[in-house]
Amino acid sequence: MEQRPIRVVVADDQRVVREGIELMLSLTDGVEVVATAADGEQAVAAVARHDPDVVLMDLRMPRCDGVEATRRVRRDHPRSQVVVLTTFADDESVLAALRAGARGYLTKDAGADEVARAVHRVAAGQADLDPDVQRRLLELLPAHQPARPVPTGPAPDGLTDREAQVLSLIAAGLSNTEIAQALVVSEATVKTHVNHVFAKTGVRDRAQAVAYAYRHGLAG
Repeated sequence: MEQRPIRVVVADDQRVVREGIELMLSLTDGVEVVATAADGEQAVAAVARHDPDVVLMDLRMPRCDGVEATRRVRRDHPRSQVVVLTTFADDESVLAALRAGARGYLTKDAGADEVARAVHRVAAGQADLDPDVQRRLLELLPAHQPARPVPTGPAPDGLTDREAQVLSLIAAGLSNTEIAQALVVSEATVKTHVNHVFAKTGVRDRAQAVAYAYRHGLAG
């Protein structure tokens, strides 16, 4: 049986960008652009009307910006996933979009293959972060200190204090090896903590773990 194409809404206030992405995706196997939007209000309305799998969302748009539109889409239409489009005009908005529930991040100079990859990965429930976006996000985070304290207050979803600390370090961009060095434990021990964090929180990858950490105040 032929698989249903991934349904996409493209939201960008620049017509040339919007139409360029639409044309690009029209040449991508397994993807169908069902609507375009020139601002956040139109994007939210298009999602309600067409129930897309993925929304490609610009951040800086009139009436309703991409962060607020992402928040409303994820709140009211949780089946639809959001991939942010950014030019780094406002780095804090990228962090805000992550907190709002975006699952992917692309720069506007991304190639057709990168856009297609992000659409397919996010539609499949995975996350997709452009390397440049990830690097800029990490630059915005406070510098890591090895003695970083565990966030105060009870941890969500039954996380232990150590698991919450590991999650905080993941959100700071540290690898398992770097976390092991910071906590003076073995890398195998860190892997065990990471597996427990993923199982308890229901995240599937490190990008989702970062988003979870921000939503629950365990990052920064």
